[in-house]
This record gives sequence, structure tokens and C-alpha cells, in this order.
Amino acid sequence: MPVRTRGVRTAAAALAAGAAVAVAAVPATAAAPGRTGPAFLEPSELPPHPASDWYAGPVTAGQPDPLPMCVGEALPSVASHRRYWTEYDTGALQVTVVERSTKRAKEFAALLREDLRDCARRVREQDPDITATQKDYGRLDVADGAHVYGVHTVSSWGSSDIGLFSVGRDGTTVTVVQWGQMGTFEHARVADFKATTVTAVNKLS
Repeated sequence: MPVRTRGVRTAAAALAAGAAVAVAAVPATAAAPGRTGPAFLEPSELPPHPASDWYAGPVTAGQPDPLPMCVGEALPSVASHRRYWTEYDTGALQVTVVERSTKRAKEFAALLREDLRDCARRVREQDPDITATQKDYGRLDVADGAHVYGVHTVSSWGSSDIGLFSVGRDGTTVTVVQWGQMGTFEHARVADFKATTVTAVNKLS
């Protein structure tokens, strides 16, 4: 498996990326007819928002821009992604990679989990204006497994963002799901996000 550069984009920008497109909150066109490959989450399969529907962009080939925090720069150019947003301060992202073999997929999923296990420390080291803490929400028994993490960031200018991340695999396919909004660990929709992750992994095959 080729070595992929790992790093961290600015934490606050990465967690807020999904919410930033909420100004364009209208249903986007679906993926092109006849597209093959793993299915992506539908807006209704994301953690419910108390005051808004979810909206989704098309499934798009390549790395998302901006990259998701902590795992973004490990994503290869063959990735596909889909962004989601609400009318308020909540956004989400799914990125899926189909590897050439189960062995490569297993190694790639392990790399992403390693990045997330060390996420908060690397965010603090990269940006002294950001304070980051994290929680490990454990493994999910779906397909070849999934794992959920939470990261809370606070900036020196006062912003506070909570992000949930999961990495899951089914055979040769690996998916990463990110959910984020303004808030703290108390605002994390952990149970709903775990259900979303299970749905995302089940849709890979």
C-alpha cells in the first residue's frame, strides 16, 4: 500500500465545512444515472436535525475540498464523496474509497483509525489557537467493522465545534462519515450517528 501524506487542516474550518454551504440549502442533483459503485447515504439517513431537513450534493469523484479534519490528507484521488447540510449550523460528509484488494482496504481503514485516535493531539500541535479534546465511542459490529470517534475544538476567538467521525469497511471498500456542528460533547448526536454509520457501511456492498 503506497504511503499517503497525513496531516490536519485548520480544525475549526474543517468541522464547519458542511455548515458553510447551508446558504445554498436546496436539493441538489443526484449522481449521474448509471453510476456504479457503493451507494452513499441519503439525507434522511443522517442524524435528525430538530429544526431543518437535510440536503445533499451529488456524489462527486475525487477528494473533498476542504478535506475532513485529521483523515483528509490520507484520502487518495480515487475517493468519492458527498456533502450534506442543513439550514442551520450542522453539516456532514461521506467519503468512500474502493481499494484493489481486501488487504489494502483493511490497511487503509487501520490508517484512518490511527489518524483519528491521535486527532486532538495533532490539531493542538498544528494550531496553537485551537484547543482540542476527543472521545472514543467504540466499535460497531457491522460488516467488517466500524469505529466512532468524537472531537471537540475551541478556538482562541471563541468558536466551539463538535465533530463525530466514523471509519467502516466492507470487503474492499472503506467509508468515512463526518458530522459536525457548533457545540460541545453534550450536543453530539452519538446514538443517531452510530445508526447512520451502520447504514453507511451496510450500503457499501
